[in-house]
Amino acid sequence: MQSLKSRLVALVLKYTRKKSFRSAAALHKRIAAARKVEDYRPPQTIGRRLDIKQRQVEGFPVYEVALPTLRSERRLIYFHGGAYCFEITPFHWNLIAELAERLAISITVPIYPLAPEHDIHAMFAMATTLYRQMVAQTPAGDILLAGDSAGGNMAVVLTMMAAREGLPLPAAHLLISPGLDMTMTNPQVEAAARRDPWLDIPGGLEAVRLYSAGIDVADWRVSPLYGDLSVLPPSLVFSGTSDLLYPDTLVFVEKARRAGVEIELVTGEKMFHVWPLIDMPEAREARERMVAFLSERLAAPPAPPVRTAPSS
Repeated sequence: MQSLKSRLVALVLKYTRKKSFRSAAALHKRIAAARKVEDYRPPQTIGRRLDIKQRQVEGFPVYEVALPTLRSERRLIYFHGGAYCFEITPFHWNLIAELAERLAISITVPIYPLAPEHDIHAMFAMATTLYRQMVAQTPAGDILLAGDSAGGNMAVVLTMMAAREGLPLPAAHLLISPGLDMTMTNPQVEAAARRDPWLDIPGGLEAVRLYSAGIDVADWRVSPLYGDLSVLPPSLVFSGTSDLLYPDTLVFVEKARRAGVEIELVTGEKMFHVWPLIDMPEAREARERMVAFLSERLAAPPAPPVRTAPSS
């Protein structure tokens, strides 16, 4: 049964955040307002619990988050969501802190460049540089990629890019309400938009336009559903039935399975976009599954090398 808190959160989203995605103009208005108040830094409460270091990659901040006594070399890169246009939030930081504590793992958090000030080229210049640095220091079997929404898209695309470059591939993916088909041409998406209390099609398409720098939205670098899914590692995917992105997630999971990927979909009945980030009963259940999955992958022996896609 859906919790009272999740119903209340959905109601609040419907009358606050949804309007930001009703049109391109509404999205731009929200971006302008957000730039005045956004703060990507970790909350002080998390800084008191964890050891947090900051460095720069391609001119943008990267945080390293770990337990103060951590000695493990295991690493996770977390790409935050926000429609490619909005900054990391305390909701993201709270999940990152919980995973760092419960898994005793070092989590790398890139504060990547955002649209419309930047685009896909700048975002992945940073992401690929960061990943190259990490695989030069850490065995790929000890590296995990995670992300929510646009960040889930980035995790998948980064792995595809790494495969094409012949780089070692990560041990697993954790994807929370990922954006996988930015064309939004799935016939089921329109009905999903009516159920979604948060996202809508016009604002979503505008966010993709701002981010994609003129690249065809059906290109795998924008919509990884159309890429070579066989290069992906074992994956755990969360998606809610009241999420605009849910229909495309179903297609992605089925296509990945046909490509030979070990992939599990956790479906949140009546759950909205990125519900595991919100403090409510359904999210706590989701986080238990995340921790179990990531613990299993970190304990598993390294998988055989995955074939790389041919260069294009």
